[in-house]
Order: sequence, then structure tokens, then C-alpha cells
Amino acid sequence: MMTSVDTELIRVLADPLRLQIVTLLAHETLCTTHLVEETGAKQTNLSNHLRVLREAGVVETEPCGRFTYYKLRPDVIEAVANSFSDLAAAARTTHAADTKRACP
Repeated sequence: MMTSVDTELIRVLADPLRLQIVTLLAHETLCTTHLVEETGAKQTNLSNHLRVLREAGVVETEPCGRFTYYKLRPDVIEAVANSFSDLAAAARTTHAADTKRACP
């Protein structure tokens, strides 16, 4: 069963721009300037989304001079993916056993 942490991460990742950021960061570590160029989002909007991702533990920061680089934490994404895998396995078991709750 999904925990409240999992549901919070899913909510965080459900936003289209945040999902786009995560997808970009899965391929390389980028700074805000790169992310603005890649997404077309306004810098302030992007910074707000990066803050949400950072606070949720999805990304970590790496200072480099006057820039801040963002790096995806694959273990967090993997934990969410494992929760969905567990749900799929439970559904397969339920369907294979043809388990139904009786109506009152």
C-alpha cells in the first residue's frame, strides 16, 4: 500500500512542468539557466518548482560559482516506481484469484 510519503511525491511529480524538469535532470545535471532554456518557463516560476522538488527530496543542489546546479535523486524516483510495481503485483494477484468483495 502507498504511504503518505509516496502520495506526496506523486502529487509533486504530477505537475507537468515538474515532470519535465525531472525528465531533463534524469539525463544531466543542469542549472536554472539551462532549465529556463529547455522548458521555456519563466525563471521565477521555474525556481518555485525547483524549490518544491528540492523540499520533496526529488532533487539536490550543487553550488558551482554563482550558479546552482540541480541533480535528480534516482533513489527517490525508484521508490515511487517500486510503489507502483507493488500495486501492479497486488492487482495481478487479485485478478488471478478472482477476488471480489460481496455486496451487502
